[in-house]
Amino acid sequence: MESIVRSSLMLAAAATPLLVACGGGTASNPAPITPAQCSGSSCANQGPPSSAPTATALCPAAADIAANTYLGGAGSGEVVSLNIDPTKMTYKLTFLASPIPVAASSVQNTRAGLTITGAVQHPPAGSLPTAAQITCAFQLQAGTGTINGSTYTTAYNANNPPTIYVGFGVAGGGIPGATVNIDGDTTANLLFSGVAPRTFDFYPFIGFSSVSTSLADLKGSYNALLYHILPSSSFAPAAKVTQEQYDASGNCSVPAGATNTSCATAANAWTASTSGSYFDSADAPQIETPTPLPFPLNLGNNVIVSRQGGAGHLILGKLNGAIVPLVVRTGYVNETISLSNQIAVDDESGIALLAPATTLTSGAFDGSYIGADSNFAYTATLINGQQAGFLKPSTMTTQSQFTLDYTQTHPGLIGVTDTQGKAGNLIAVGGLYGIFINGEENGGVTASSANSATPNQPYFGVGALIQPQ
Repeated sequence: MESIVRSSLMLAAAATPLLVACGGGTASNPAPITPAQCSGSSCANQGPPSSAPTATALCPAAADIAANTYLGGAGSGEVVSLNIDPTKMTYKLTFLASPIPVAASSVQNTRAGLTITGAVQHPPAGSLPTAAQITCAFQLQAGTGTINGSTYTTAYNANNPPTIYVGFGVAGGGIPGATVNIDGDTTANLLFSGVAPRTFDFYPFIGFSSVSTSLADLKGSYNALLYHILPSSSFAPAAKVTQEQYDASGNCSVPAGATNTSCATAANAWTASTSGSYFDSADAPQIETPTPLPFPLNLGNNVIVSRQGGAGHLILGKLNGAIVPLVVRTGYVNETISLSNQIAVDDESGIALLAPATTLTSGAFDGSYIGADSNFAYTATLINGQQAGFLKPSTMTTQSQFTLDYTQTHPGLIGVTDTQGKAGNLIAVGGLYGIFINGEENGGVTASSANSATPNQPYFGVGALIQPQ
């Protein structure tokens, strides 16, 4: 793996913390990817097609950033609409779907429907290699909004702030986190006693300035990487790899030869959402087994706990001429006793990236990437053929390494193995990649986003290409 170290030194300037700063042009007119270390007129054409317009900046002009709204999903199970105004240095963020409670008094009252506003600032001078890169990055300060007649202010850790990196057609990084604490919720405490509160500095996020509203664009065969967290089971994480096939009406089926026996992204057909330019599916599949309740499901008076109600949300991002399906699972809790004497607790939430089931060759997606991961940290990734490594963006030191296996029993699903022998998979589409490794990577979960029960594995991350090799 010495070549990874040598390569990381050669490309250190390229693999800087610009999650999407060189992600290409708009979906309808993609620009070539440019080196992360360039600025202004020094940015050169680095990628095909040669006829594409030359990119002259790492990110859009301030007026163009302000004119765009980025629709995307977060690892928290939230669908988010985000706008940043670099002139006023402010942001506006709306939670279109959310399982995150706004107060400890009731876990069923979430951030869904909440709009927050706040200030942004660029990372401090010297924290990124060039002034141009700093210009493309925005740290979101604590945001404030009103929901259910009360003021809500997001959690904020200045040492690990939510940071959005804006590029051409895409924005990503981290949105404001939250403290999840069920102590004040009597019913939740009764059902799930012993779940320690947990604060998340930020939630990994990726969004697109252009999306498709046609389900016909989803038609095809895919590999899916899913990562979910189950708060009622002490925030237990789980990852899953599936093969799925969608028809032009949004119905999911399992292709022949798949490792899974059912679809994990949606159980029902996708339908247009009333909340925005995305799609919904009811009763989204679960990939985790909930912790058994401390007593029989019958709570007395024939009241039963129902383990269903989570919803799926599909965003069809358009990036570099490709459709990038992103699926968000939003957990659901309803502590009000229904007519059938049930309360619903289905709090499993997370995110999934889908990529076409098309054979990938060694070198097809080589380059430097940056992204946010399940460690609640920002991580650079360097991929070079069969070798790859994770680097710490601020110091450009190698944290973990892994190899890639291109034999592909399932086309487009790359096998990966880290230096500890832990295995996983990688997929790639439109200049984005997703990775899952059943092991601990890069030192584990950031301490300020963990509690004493937080496991460091499995590892999941999504990154965007900032420079090809």
